[in-house]
Amino acid sequence: MARKIFVNLPVQSLERSVAFFTALGFSFNAHFTDETATCMIVADDIFVMLLTHDKFKQFTPKQLCDTTVATEVLVCLSAESRGEVDDLVAKAVQAGGSIYKEPIDYGFMYGHSFQDPDGHQWELMYMEPGAVPGNA
Repeated sequence: MARKIFVNLPVQSLERSVAFFTALGFSFNAHFTDETATCMIVADDIFVMLLTHDKFKQFTPKQLCDTTVATEVLVCLSAESRGEVDDLVAKAVQAGGSIYKEPIDYGFMYGHSFQDPDGHQWELMYMEPGAVPGNA
C-alpha cells in the first residue's frame, strides 16, 4: 500500500485560499470540506488540508507561526518541466500570491518559489530525468 501524506496548513480565510489554489489548477475533495477545512488534492497520495486557524488549533497546543516573520514549513512540489515551474509561479502571482526569492538554475535542476496569501512558502522543482541515477 502506498503511503499518503496530508500536509496541514492554517489559513486566515478558507474561501480566499480555495479561490487561490483553484486558480493554480488544484481541486478539492468535497467529502472532507466544510466551513472550517478543505482537502486540496495535489496527487493521488498527496493532500493539503487547509484549516481555519480555530480548526488548526484543535490539533496542536503550540501557537501558530506568524508567516510574515517566520517560516513554519517549505512545501516542495515536483514539476514536469521548467515551463510548468514558471507557469505555476505566474498563476500564483496573478491569483494573489507573491514571489519570495528568485529562481534557481543548476542546469540539471530548476526551481522557483511563491508564497500563498497566508505566507506559506511553496517550492516548485524540475529535475532532468537523466540527472537522477536509475531515472533515465
